[in-house]
Amino acid sequence: MDSHQLTDRRSDPAAQGNPLNKLLMLAGLVAVLGFAPALALAQAQEKMLVGQVQSVDETGTKITLTDGTKLLTPLGSVIRPRALQEGTMVVAMYLEENGDNIVTKLSLKPSAPAPSTPSE
Repeated sequence: MDSHQLTDRRSDPAAQGNPLNKLLMLAGLVAVLGFAPALALAQAQEKMLVGQVQSVDETGTKITLTDGTKLLTPLGSVIRPRALQEGTMVVAMYLEENGDNIVTKLSLKPSAPAPSTPSE
């Protein structure tokens, strides 16, 4: 048997796999793992609603709107007593987490100006 016919499989690129293919596979894996947080974020998309305050619970952590929607403050946050009065119109940005609506931003909606009466 000729020594040139015998080849060491460890030095044969076909037996080892192309390094470029390995690099591409690694890059693909990193890309897939890199998109995982983006997919999770897309599922937790912020929503907006406009509503009228019905009540704020005594702990200052839950706002109930007149349509029955309940909004919760983020962990560690409370609404100051008397900061939101019954009937106040609010614009709320929130995230749905485990069935709860967690407020990310809360603004008072400007009330419409009273209609002016013509003076005589």
